Amino acid sequence: MNELFLLKLGEIVLKGANRWQFENKLKTNVARRMRPFGEFQVHIVQSTVYIEPENEDCDLNGAWDACHYIFGVVSLCRCRPAKKDLDDIFRTAMEYLEDDLRLARSFKVESRRSDKRFPLTSIGISQEIGGRIAEALPQLQVDVHNPEYTVYVEVREHAAYIHGPAEPGAGGLPTGVGGRAMVLLSGGIDSPVAGYMIAKRGVELECVHFFSYPYTSELAKDKVLTLARLMTRYCGRMTVNIVGFTEIQEAIRDNCREEYFTLIMRRFMMRISEKIAHAHGCKCLVTGENLGQVASQTMEAMAVTASCVELPIFTPLIGMDKEEIVTIARKIGTMETSILPYEDCCTVFTPKHPKTKPTKAQVDEACSPLDFDALIARALENTEICKVRYHG
Repeated sequence: MNELFLLKLGEIVLKGANRWQFENKLKTNVARRMRPFGEFQVHIVQSTVYIEPENEDCDLNGAWDACHYIFGVVSLCRCRPAKKDLDDIFRTAMEYLEDDLRLARSFKVESRRSDKRFPLTSIGISQEIGGRIAEALPQLQVDVHNPEYTVYVEVREHAAYIHGPAEPGAGGLPTGVGGRAMVLLSGGIDSPVAGYMIAKRGVELECVHFFSYPYTSELAKDKVLTLARLMTRYCGRMTVNIVGFTEIQEAIRDNCREEYFTLIMRRFMMRISEKIAHAHGCKCLVTGENLGQVASQTMEAMAVTASCVELPIFTPLIGMDKEEIVTIARKIGTMETSILPYEDCCTVFTPKHPKTKPTKAQVDEACSPLDFDALIARALENTEICKVRYHG
């Protein structure tokens, strides 16, 4: 019988009457992720996704790698099915796992009997199969408390499944069950991590990036598109809206007091992002802001910039240390790209002494020389739409 994958559901199992909606979305997502690697059967039974290749042409290693990045899965394993018969279970365990067992000094068998019609209990299965393995491989010690290797036997409805230790999945909720969000994506470390964290809650992502040519280069734009592609490994394909921001930044420089430059720029970003979000059916904005990290991320400054939009603004990183953010960036593969030395528009015309505790009235007055609506309209007209998807 063919090797197949078992993906164990995570948080979905806590859902109530609407659990089927989460399971259906996960099944659809898994089937779509498997498509580039061949023809696979995908179905969900007893809180487990079964992925079975339909022919020998399937790229099992490519499909297995892709399974690690599917939100909604808490753990996963490659396994070999066997007949629900002790002799066939033992034979399959030896054929499938003998090489791994020979590398260990101790082992145990851990069994789970979902099919209560099977004559032995879970403990009985473990004792029987463990005893046979110990006889076949006498150099192995049985250690039920701290084994170097564990053989798992799962007796389910259609077959028994034999596998080694499971690997961690991406966790979270299936992409698409939590609505859509617009991520303000810069070229830095924080915003890709913020996007990943909100996507982990089942949210589909769109992105907006502000591009100030010639103050920022084409390489800076390419860097952002690369970050977006890396994010799609987890959240699936997305659209990146690249907004021409040069005129706005020059208008701020020429007409506004320097200590308010960043605050006014952030207001423009929020207003433009909200308009694009409405056009794309997004119900919130997501930023990589982190309380106290820079001058524009004090409570007062964030309140002032948020006051100009009606959509909720989600800030997944708000209370995290920088090292925590960097750890996640390394995990999801964005760190090396984020630290490439191509600056984004947030570094253009940075004030020497930014206002850290502004009031809304102060910023309103500082914005008064600008025609917000006209500048925003022209920026939206000068928006490039890029479709991105992951390719490894």
